[in-house]
Amino acid sequence: MDVNEIRDLLREMYGGENKPITDGNYDPSLAVKCINGTFVGRKTENIIAFRGIPYVGKQPVGNLRWKAPVDVVPADGVYEAYYNAKSAYGNPSFEVGSMYDLDEDCLYLNVWKADEPNAPKKPVMVWIHGGAFESGGTVDPMFDCFNLLKENPDVIVVTIAYRLGVMGFLHLSHLPGGEDYTDSQNLGLLDQIMALKWVHNNIAAFGGDPDNVTIFGESAGAGSCTLLPLISGSQAYFKRLIAESGAVNLTRSTAEAIECTNKLMNELGCKTINDLLKLDGDTLLAASAVNFIQQAPERDGKYLPTDTFEAYANGAAKDLEILIGCNKDEMNFFVSSFGIEGWNKWASERKKGKLDKMPAHEKALIQSFMNDVKGDSYEPDSRVFSQGWFNAPIIRLSDEQTRGGGKCYTYYFTPESPDPIMKCGHAIELAVVFNHPEMTSDTGRAFDETFCKTMRKMWVQFAKTGNPSLSADLSPDGKEKRWPLFDTQQKQVMVFDEFNIHPAKEADVKIVDWERTYFLSKYYML
Repeated sequence: MDVNEIRDLLREMYGGENKPITDGNYDPSLAVKCINGTFVGRKTENIIAFRGIPYVGKQPVGNLRWKAPVDVVPADGVYEAYYNAKSAYGNPSFEVGSMYDLDEDCLYLNVWKADEPNAPKKPVMVWIHGGAFESGGTVDPMFDCFNLLKENPDVIVVTIAYRLGVMGFLHLSHLPGGEDYTDSQNLGLLDQIMALKWVHNNIAAFGGDPDNVTIFGESAGAGSCTLLPLISGSQAYFKRLIAESGAVNLTRSTAEAIECTNKLMNELGCKTINDLLKLDGDTLLAASAVNFIQQAPERDGKYLPTDTFEAYANGAAKDLEILIGCNKDEMNFFVSSFGIEGWNKWASERKKGKLDKMPAHEKALIQSFMNDVKGDSYEPDSRVFSQGWFNAPIIRLSDEQTRGGGKCYTYYFTPESPDPIMKCGHAIELAVVFNHPEMTSDTGRAFDETFCKTMRKMWVQFAKTGNPSLSADLSPDGKEKRWPLFDTQQKQVMVFDEFNIHPAKEADVKIVDWERTYFLSKYYML
């Protein structure tokens, strides 16, 4: 299907406009009173979904474009929560969420809960979607949580939207008038914190425990989860995190951010922020293609430290429990998405921007690694980018979290698609986590049912207790699953082999080529 067909399908599935309910005609058993109003959801079987709840007092439109999110104010109105809000402005080329209707009026969240009156307060899992910080949205059917909640009614799940790309991560303070835009470089993260604050203040009304919140995400969402603890005050709103295929390397320096802004300004022919404010969202989004997969959180020294790994080593997240991991063939997803010719072109250009600027001895190590990779033309590049973007940073973060006095559980996901290019690519585990075996565009097939149930149960158990290990009575196959903590000597990880979930030493599964690629983690996004 093309983008227009997908948009029409999403409109049919989730579209509509939530309206105030002024006549009192609603089912009070489906209504939840929050600080900013009472929201009425819809029930399917025993699962109630609340869609499109605003978590800010004013949406970031007009003069609030590129400004920090505005907190909610008390309100007594009653509102439908039947439909997804529009998606944040994002690149529609590689994420379903951005193939929906786009708008700057986008800061909303969705809540799923099982209808279990008088149940004790439940752990809460807050999902942050991926998409390279410039694409995606909660409307993606993959993130419909009905199946997940049917199987695991003992948690509440929230999915949140945030500003992306040119709207969420645009450095402006160096431009004329920039003194009024000192937050613009990290607005997407500030949106996420505001959403978490809303959850903290309101989730008890849904039956959730505000003191037992786990944030979880994939790709840019995983990067977000690992970056949020580094922002002052954020840890008041969550106590643990799950990061699937993403870490604190998914950032850029201030110099890189300014370079991207200047490229955008040249593309648009703009000189000042006022020039930018006159442009509509579609124009800005189209022009931002000049910075494809370069728009990301900024290590600005204000919200994020200039060395995010060092912050973990110094104990910035020592009070949090972390579960983090990667997939066996991460970058193969991008090869599959771009096509081999497109991938080879993109990878070649990207290397010129980063790898070619490295010291000679480091370039030689990388070339040696690539020379030893066997396979098709795309594989040397896909392997080295997998090492630099995902494998090495995830193991390094596990190391630094442990050195800093915190707890970390690390995994390595290995099931493959029958697609000879995709293999075990980026995001392939999402269908497992959200219990969508029917969604096979990435997986190519449904994975083993017991394996999938076990992985989901581990995610939920971690959210409930901070330890993903399963006793025999909790494990779907009736066998105990002990997940050892990562430590700097043994470096044990949980290998998610489809038919043998088991602990192994990192060296045994060769997640990282220690001699030739581990240093890549210091270069953040290659």
